[in-house]
Amino acid sequence: MNFILENVKYRQILDIPYLSLTGPGVTCIVGESGSGKTTLLKLLNNLISPDQGQVLYNEVNLEALDPIQLRRQVIMFPQNPSIFPGSIQDNLHLGLEFAGKPLPSVTELNHALDLANLEKPLEAGVEELSGGEQQRLALARLFLLEPEVLLLDEPSSALDDATEVLVLNSINDFAQSREITLIMVTHSKAVANKYAETIITIHNGQVVRNQEVAVRG
Repeated sequence: MNFILENVKYRQILDIPYLSLTGPGVTCIVGESGSGKTTLLKLLNNLISPDQGQVLYNEVNLEALDPIQLRRQVIMFPQNPSIFPGSIQDNLHLGLEFAGKPLPSVTELNHALDLANLEKPLEAGVEELSGGEQQRLALARLFLLEPEVLLLDEPSSALDDATEVLVLNSINDFAQSREITLIMVTHSKAVANKYAETIITIHNGQVVRNQEVAVRG
């Protein structure tokens, strides 16, 4: 997997002459609020298009790709993911139906909940879930899709510290076990230092540092 940004400008938010993101592995994007981190993720998912320059995915310009097919391979997890009325199982099924994938077994559904550290029965209604639990449900839904690339925008923002560690460990283990590329925006340097193989620092819309991190034992 490879993303390349060439001479990319977007409004007054981003100005990136060149950036290469290569997987599999974990890349963390860090920077102050308003620096352009989330905008960069949206460009990679073709939710927005650059005003200038091009974004390539596996050497193909995103503008030449079917956006629906792209988003089945490159899935973005926003800060406030959508949760639909109904049960936990309904929400897990809806994600797969939207992606055109077959429905998994109950065992597979429960395994996805375990990965997201959500200890709730499949028949439980989503109205019973806290904000953090709803975010973990959305993560479980994402795990079932098994994309090539996960784009995560502050995936633990609604979680307490203890649950954050559990969820981030699960995301990291999931990505590594399936050789999925993980590109994660985080405000936390501690999170970046713990999980990232590459740390990209953005300041005022520009990449000011692209650092490979030593492989951990």
